[in-house]
Amino acid sequence: MTQAPQIRKGQAPPQLDRQAFHQRFLQDFFDPAFRAHDAALAQLEEVAWSAYQEGRKAPVTAKAGPGFFDPDYDMSVEWRATRDRLLAADARQKDAATPSRVLVVCGSSRNDGTCPGEISKTYRMSRIAREVLGEAGIEVDLLDLSRITSEYGLRIHPCKGCVSTAMPLCHWPCSCYPNHAERQTGDWMNEIYERWVSAHGVILLTPVYWYQAASPLKLMIDRLVCADGGNPDPTTTHGKKPEEAKAIELAGWDYPKHLAGRAYGVVVHGDVAGIEGVRRTLSDWLDWMGLLDAGQLARLDRFIGYYEPYATSHETLDRDTAVQEEVRNVARAVAKAVAGIRTGQFTSADAALEPARRK
Repeated sequence: MTQAPQIRKGQAPPQLDRQAFHQRFLQDFFDPAFRAHDAALAQLEEVAWSAYQEGRKAPVTAKAGPGFFDPDYDMSVEWRATRDRLLAADARQKDAATPSRVLVVCGSSRNDGTCPGEISKTYRMSRIAREVLGEAGIEVDLLDLSRITSEYGLRIHPCKGCVSTAMPLCHWPCSCYPNHAERQTGDWMNEIYERWVSAHGVILLTPVYWYQAASPLKLMIDRLVCADGGNPDPTTTHGKKPEEAKAIELAGWDYPKHLAGRAYGVVVHGDVAGIEGVRRTLSDWLDWMGLLDAGQLARLDRFIGYYEPYATSHETLDRDTAVQEEVRNVARAVAKAVAGIRTGQFTSADAALEPARRK
């Protein structure tokens, strides 16, 4: 008889004590203007302390109801609302009568509403791609990830790695957030999932930060792991029960690819090094997710102002009309691929093959 896998424990730190929690709670209220409201803050702190001690991650729930493995499970109403929006978005995306839609993702951290005081070159190239797609009659959704650096209360929380415990523990969409007990709120991914599902194609644009994609883009990528094999029914694991998730995976899991079949393009730019590695990484990730490569001209990596001053990099982009045209070609290629996908004329050569390994 096969023994069930052991659940390994011992890494998590202990809960904060009352004084440490008090200090953390007040971090958001450092402004002296709050001092006139200290009594009210103390009352709110007691509520937050109670939620933290009791682990009230999802304080508002309702029975899952029909269509779920355990209809009596107390499901987060917030997760349920996101899931319902994804189902509606998926239905629209598959409806041949709806317009073609491409998600253009600006992955730079920089914008002129925060410390840098200037827009990013990535954003300028994103607008070029948006213009070309619009001219092709495609609806364009420009997702500017730099908003997490400049917009109040907007966050992309990190992936917690549920998939590495067992794939069915990673829910589609992600159920790790919001966690109200830990004040892990304001998570933008609930909206971002819907925007990916709604799209027939996607173009990722990013600068190179230390040989990697920019951190807002990487945060989004990690949180999209649930789109590649994620469990659409959290009642099968009764929330986050690792024992149940391991048993389900070992009994056989099909690793559903929830975003497969969309076209993609990639634009990576830098000033010194790292562009080819980031372009390959992004392309490999999208291939793994089951998205369809829109062709050689849809995968671009370029230096803009090689070893030139940062201070004049926008002027360098102004002069580099070739790279501007190359970005246009990325958008044109994705537009053609989307049209072919929707008419059934664009498929990958291995579309009918079953993978020998599923993971």
